[in-house]
Amino acid sequence: MKRENLGRRICMSLFGVIICAISVGIFKIAALGVDPFQSFMAGLDAMVPIKFGTLYVITNAVLLLFALAFDRHYIGIATFINLFLLGYITQFTYAFLQTVIVDPSMATRILCLVIGVVIICFGSAFYMTADLGVSTYDAVALIICNTWKKGKFQYVRIITDVVCVILGCVLFVLSGGALSQIPTIAGIGTIITAFFMGPLIEVFHVHVARPFLNRQKSGS
Repeated sequence: MKRENLGRRICMSLFGVIICAISVGIFKIAALGVDPFQSFMAGLDAMVPIKFGTLYVITNAVLLLFALAFDRHYIGIATFINLFLLGYITQFTYAFLQTVIVDPSMATRILCLVIGVVIICFGSAFYMTADLGVSTYDAVALIICNTWKKGKFQYVRIITDVVCVILGCVLFVLSGGALSQIPTIAGIGTIITAFFMGPLIEVFHVHVARPFLNRQKSGS
């Protein structure tokens, strides 16, 4: 764990998780696909009759046990911030936006998707720059490739993402969802978040998050 400027890093992690959670709520309003792990969560949410926030905590607690069992050094303060906050903030954001954006047109949904992508990249840059642990889902691929030596990270991550999307779609259909509705949880937004967010995250990392951390350090 990074001990230098720990308080500031925690604040950055908290800010990043909150922004990412809000973005997931916006993605859900866009209904054009969410990121791979959230695709799985959407399918699970359709299947299991409990609130999304609570379901998110339970699911990530299971993944946390996996990480603690096999390589706990990926787990940090930010891991627990993500575990306990992201689901509930997403649940609140989605519920609120449903009262504001009622029956959105395709143009509105596309706009929400674009806003969601920008916001999640912005939040991710702060979360990653803080460097206080990864999400439990990220830890799975890292353990498989770095601890178990079962392949390169980019390929392992593609496999875990594909598994999440497939499971999410299967659970969604088994819960009674129509095949025509699958693109709302696994669509263009899923492809964008899985393969094309990196460059924008890097822009925010270099020009916003890293300068923010360095500026705080110089002022301490």
